[in-house]
Amino acid sequence: MPSFVTDFPTASAAAAQAHFAAKLGFEADCWDVHHALSYGLADFTLLDVRGRKAYQEAHVPGAVSWPHADITPERMAAHWPRETLFVVYCAGPHCNGADRAALKLATLGYAVKLMIGGMTGWADEGFRFAAGREPGQVEQAA
Repeated sequence: MPSFVTDFPTASAAAAQAHFAAKLGFEADCWDVHHALSYGLADFTLLDVRGRKAYQEAHVPGAVSWPHADITPERMAAHWPRETLFVVYCAGPHCNGADRAALKLATLGYAVKLMIGGMTGWADEGFRFAAGREPGQVEQAA
């Protein structure tokens, strides 16, 4: 009797390569985002797409508060060049706000990735949060 692991045939190496390459095109993890922000390598704009009150209470340092309801063609065109790469996050894996934001951004023609884990993932990594209305700064890595 096979285990649940081997109950379905394993994908070919080529199919696995295509799958995981595509997945990495849609996602960034908290550690990679933190590293980019810590070393001044952020070639993306990090958007906290939760409500403004939640952002003020705690957010990822360096993130801009831009609730997913504010992602409209007019507001985006007024603030962001079309070539901007966005990384979006919300509360965590139990929240689909980042998915909604990513869908809206992609529909408007922007490149976008989801920061998997959101606030929950950031906390799980042991990274600090900022508070208030400003983006805050990520602590410089040693």
